[in-house]
Amino acid sequence: MESDLILEVKNISVEVDHETILKNVSFEVRRGEALAIIGPNGAGKTMLFRALLGLVSHTGELDWKKGIQIGYVPQKFVIDKSFPLTVREFFLLKSPRFWMPDKGFIAHLEHELSLVGLGKEILSRPLGELSGGQMQRILISSAMLNHPDVLLFDEPTAGIDVGAEQTIYTILHTLQKERGTTVLLISHDLNVVYKYADNVLCINKAMICHGRPKEILNPQELSRLYGGGGFYHHPVEEKI
Repeated sequence: MESDLILEVKNISVEVDHETILKNVSFEVRRGEALAIIGPNGAGKTMLFRALLGLVSHTGELDWKKGIQIGYVPQKFVIDKSFPLTVREFFLLKSPRFWMPDKGFIAHLEHELSLVGLGKEILSRPLGELSGGQMQRILISSAMLNHPDVLLFDEPTAGIDVGAEQTIYTILHTLQKERGTTVLLISHDLNVVYKYADNVLCINKAMICHGRPKEILNPQELSRLYGGGGFYHHPVEEKI
């Protein structure tokens, strides 16, 4: 339905220092959809996210539905292990009264942590001591604090082990189904795309294909996209 359309992109192109990073990419996203964005390294996937977030100049049309709130989880969040910032202090930076947060904010924070499988005891831990999987959960909770309509994830499981990967993707799937959150994620793992994505956007500087994973991710399109390599997969169950 037209009323479900929350993002419409028509012929988006991005140029940086006279180099074309993206050319004539077009797609639509509907409320509650999970869209995976795949392509080889250097294909322009992160640059597309930056354009969607309004962080880079572009040509073409990019229209978010009015009033849509967007959350973003970056691929990496690097912090010095010795930096004296606890998880609680990290979250309080997002509080309107960070110097004296009210009980409502703390209760809301603890609820969001519980949704990603973390207890309130983690609030006292220094950020630098967290594992990669724990840090990703913290970033997801941070992005979800204001209950955004859309979440953008740039390779949300990069650098963490396979077991933690599955936990992160299960969390994303739960948010999508239980809250109706629209999810856009960049991934190199085709099994994850098959399991969690309703649609997939294939780009390599330009758009190669767009549609349902089982319908368009055939050997011919993957060869056009990757040239015989550039993706990986590990065993997962089919999309639920």
